[in-house]
Amino acid sequence: MEILAQFVAIVLHLDQFLPRLVSEYGSFIYVILFLVIFCETGLVVTPFLPGDSLLFVAGGVAAAGDMNIVTLALSLFVAAVLGDNVNYWIGRTLGPRVFRWENSRFFNRAAFDKTHSYFQTHGGKTIIIARFMPLIRTFSPFVAGVAAMDYRRFLPLDLMGGALWIFSLTLAGYFLVNVPFVKANLSLFVVGIIFVSLLPVIVAWVRSRLARANP
Repeated sequence: MEILAQFVAIVLHLDQFLPRLVSEYGSFIYVILFLVIFCETGLVVTPFLPGDSLLFVAGGVAAAGDMNIVTLALSLFVAAVLGDNVNYWIGRTLGPRVFRWENSRFFNRAAFDKTHSYFQTHGGKTIIIARFMPLIRTFSPFVAGVAAMDYRRFLPLDLMGGALWIFSLTLAGYFLVNVPFVKANLSLFVVGIIFVSLLPVIVAWVRSRLARANP
C-alpha cells in the first residue's frame, strides 16, 4: 500500500520529481524515460505507468535547459513505436488464446475487452486515437496483433499515432511551461492532463453501466 501511495505521489507531482531525477542521473534520464514509455506502450502488464503527463512535464523540463528537446522527443518517439510493435507481435503470436485469459494482477481483462470492442467499432484508426487514451493505448497494438491486423497497415498508422502523441505533448510542455499561470500551477495541469486523458475511459464505463442498468 505504501508503494502504491508513493507511485501515485510521483505521478501527481512529476513536475517536482522529474527535475530531481535529471539532476541526479544526468544524461541517463533519457534511458529512464525511454524505458518508461517503452514499457507503458509495449507491455500489457504495465498500463499504469505515466504517459501523457510524463511527456508534458518532460517537455517542460527540457524548456528549462535540463534536457535537449530534440533528443527527448525523438528518443521517446522511438520508444513508443518500438513498444507498440513489441506489443503487436506478442498479440499476433498469442492469437485467440488471449480470449480465454482471466483477469489477474498481471492482466487487465476488462481493459482488454474494452479495447477489443473499441477496435471492432473504429477499426484501424483505433491505433491513432488510442495513443491519447490510457489503458486503451497499451492494449490497442496487442489487440491489433490478436486480431491479425495486416502489419503493412498497422505500421504506418502506428508511426502516425506515435508522432502525434509524442511530439504534441512534449512540445506543449516545452512551449507552455514558462507561461506564468502554467508555471505557477504545474501540478494542477498534470492532474488536469491525467483527468482529461482518462475522461473517454470514464465516459465509456458510465455508458456501459447505464446500458446494463437499462437493457
